[in-house]
Amino acid sequence: MEKHVTVPFDKSVSESLKAGDYVFLDGTVYVARDAAHKRMTQSLAAGNELPFDIKDQTIYYMGPSPARDGKVIGSAGPTTASRMDKYAPQLLDLGQTGMIGKGRRSQAVKDAMIRNKATYFAAVGGAGALLSKCITSSEVVAYDDLGAEAVRKLTIKDFPVIVVMDCHGGCLY
Repeated sequence: MEKHVTVPFDKSVSESLKAGDYVFLDGTVYVARDAAHKRMTQSLAAGNELPFDIKDQTIYYMGPSPARDGKVIGSAGPTTASRMDKYAPQLLDLGQTGMIGKGRRSQAVKDAMIRNKATYFAAVGGAGALLSKCITSSEVVAYDDLGAEAVRKLTIKDFPVIVVMDCHGGCLY
């Protein structure tokens, strides 16, 4: 089933999504990969706040390539989500409701998704140039020193994803 979802979204929206749904996302997502996730969890362990309010947010596991002249961002394809599996349950427990990446997730992530009513979307790997056309703005919001792994805030329009794991335990893998 094809759906349109505004991001960020709350748990009630997550509950309406089922594994296999084709979804077009519109709104704001955050980008963070391995190094940013590590730094965020270190920050939390030190008693500090995250660089953005995680509640109801979606994190896209992506490291963009540099933007070409006249473009908002370079290639913007997903990275392998399992590299964030050791960090994801903690962020889900803090209220994160969505993740975008590619590949399987651990049982700990699946359990945290069910517990917190979150959704994992897959973006098509190898289609980064096409996905970048759905990004209308990009700004670094934290950890600029990490370069392509800095936390970014993206505005997206008609960003195509598939629900591959839902908050009910449904999984296409």
